Amino acid sequence: MSESEAPNDLRVLLVDDDTVLRQALAQSFELAGIDVEAHGDPLTALNAITPDFPGMVVSDIRMPGIDGIELARRVAAIDSEIPVILMTGHGDVPMAVAALKQGVFDFVAKPFAADHLIASAGRALEMRRLVLDNRRLRHAAEEAQGAYPLIGETPVMMRLRETVRQVAQADVDVLVEGETGTGKELVALLLHRWSARRTRPFVAVDCAALPEAIAEDELFGHAHGRTTGRIAAANRGTLFLDEVDSMAPALQGRMLRVVEEREVRAIGSEDPQLLDLRIVAAAKSDLVRAVEEGRFRADLLYRLDAVRLRVPPLRERRADVPLLFAHFLREAAERFGRPVPMIDGQVQARLLSHDWPGNVREVRNYANRVALGLAGGAVSEGQEDGNSLSLPERVERFEGATIRAVLEEVAGDVRAALAILAIPRKTFYDKVARHGIDLNAYRPNRS
Repeated sequence: MSESEAPNDLRVLLVDDDTVLRQALAQSFELAGIDVEAHGDPLTALNAITPDFPGMVVSDIRMPGIDGIELARRVAAIDSEIPVILMTGHGDVPMAVAALKQGVFDFVAKPFAADHLIASAGRALEMRRLVLDNRRLRHAAEEAQGAYPLIGETPVMMRLRETVRQVAQADVDVLVEGETGTGKELVALLLHRWSARRTRPFVAVDCAALPEAIAEDELFGHAHGRTTGRIAAANRGTLFLDEVDSMAPALQGRMLRVVEEREVRAIGSEDPQLLDLRIVAAAKSDLVRAVEEGRFRADLLYRLDAVRLRVPPLRERRADVPLLFAHFLREAAERFGRPVPMIDGQVQARLLSHDWPGNVREVRNYANRVALGLAGGAVSEGQEDGNSLSLPERVERFEGATIRAVLEEVAGDVRAALAILAIPRKTFYDKVARHGIDLNAYRPNRS
């Protein structure tokens, strides 16, 4: 975004009782590609302001009724994070400076060049966009903690949530497929919580971490032992077999009878115990291929595969990454007893450009580092470093950090950076020059 371009869907609320100047400034904003809503009466303009007003205010100071200083105070009372720029006459400069210290975004002294006002408004709109993005993500994350813990707004995740709800009530066995870290155990847990078995045991078995020497005792129990096997412990509830594709061949044979006959025989016992349970199995690899390669029993697959659910990797639902991050960041901040940091340009660039091969687990770990201040790029409201900067300085830092983070992610590939940043080539190079960014420093095999 160039300094004369506004973020999408944001607008300037222009307030000035001078009809000629108001019309001229409105035309200048429109020519710069910025949506503008012009008012001659500050009280009428106030009626258009809401707590989530998608934009900022540009106002003259000297007006009948209420002046620009009072207008700024009333705007701040509605939403303290709506930027306000004041247009001042020469004699009003001290008043404008005092207002700046009280939170006004900027002021321009008359006479001024329209380009100067437009550049300041562009920075204010970018700041407003960042505030609204953070609010949206936090709100969505809070909602996700309730009825829909499978976080995501993409169509594939909305379908998955709905399917899990439907399948949960059907009380059938389920095979859940997905890469490591995608949330297969969460799907299994929701299948249990949203079913009629919710008050009964949910027993999870990590087949990959189960030592083969004690696996049978652990799963089936021993007739002369004091502990019940994990399978019998899940009676009347749900048995979750995580990474079932890692189960040893001998165990697969014994598990087949459990799945097929719904009974378990403890080691050393002649009497089987009848079971009432649902089995949810999860696999990180393709079980059909595992069968073809002789690593998994075909008959066990057919019996586990009553219903199959697939949890998509993050690379197939990139739009959900910021929402997931916001949820985990808030969770981490509460756990560590810290304020929730603002998600700035450097963090946002990484969220949108990184492939996240570790999926949801990797996003959670990154959120933990950001909450602890170990990843860089985010400033908490209580940190001295953040409070010492004016809003224009924060926007400048945000813009420069965003460009540098994207260049780092794409290894200096300008074409890829332009696609991520969604700005014209000339605008990109103007910003690179203004921030003193050396493109060669981000390219591999540089001399």
